[in-house]
Amino acid sequence: MEIDDDPWLVAGLGNPGPRYAGNRHNVGAMVVAEMAAGAGVKLSAARQARAVSAETRLGTLPGGRPGRRVVLATPLDFMNLSGGPVSGLMKYHGIDVDHLVVLHDELDIDFGAVRLKKGGGEGGHNGLRSITQSLGTKDYHRIRLGIGRPPGRMDVADFVLRDFSPTERAELPFLLGDGADAVERLLHHGLEAAQQFHHSPR
Repeated sequence: MEIDDDPWLVAGLGNPGPRYAGNRHNVGAMVVAEMAAGAGVKLSAARQARAVSAETRLGTLPGGRPGRRVVLATPLDFMNLSGGPVSGLMKYHGIDVDHLVVLHDELDIDFGAVRLKKGGGEGGHNGLRSITQSLGTKDYHRIRLGIGRPPGRMDVADFVLRDFSPTERAELPFLLGDGADAVERLLHHGLEAAQQFHHSPR
């Protein structure tokens, strides 16, 4: 049987610059940075789009075969302009929308939980909205990284643009690790198998 070796784009969303680096809104970019470090590659400026990216193979397939070809990337534009860099990278690398995975923060999921889906609404997320507009379709994979809802009457924008709390920071490595694991399960075993694993109580 011929193995699909077409590349995937794994895009972690966030806002650029040190001011935003620790924000809840940047957790998608944090996962991609973690994945790049784990793969031993460095994210560097991409000439074809306003992004940092690196090409690598992700883990190993059953039987010890090399893992999927991936382009790990983080847009360098602000969150609400994520679509331009993502679509630019897809065009440059010849990546179909079916091979796009977007990692992003998710208010409607408890902190620390990871959920996967393909298509559907953007839930008010400006990064997803920009990507959908640029691609002309919602039919791409999303890995939703739970950050929970703001406490009390805190404004949502204030909440996502604040750093994780000290308690959350202690648990953050587990969320980043689970996000990276979700990408690998999706690429190697498919959406349904990845959902069954990550959506089940553990």
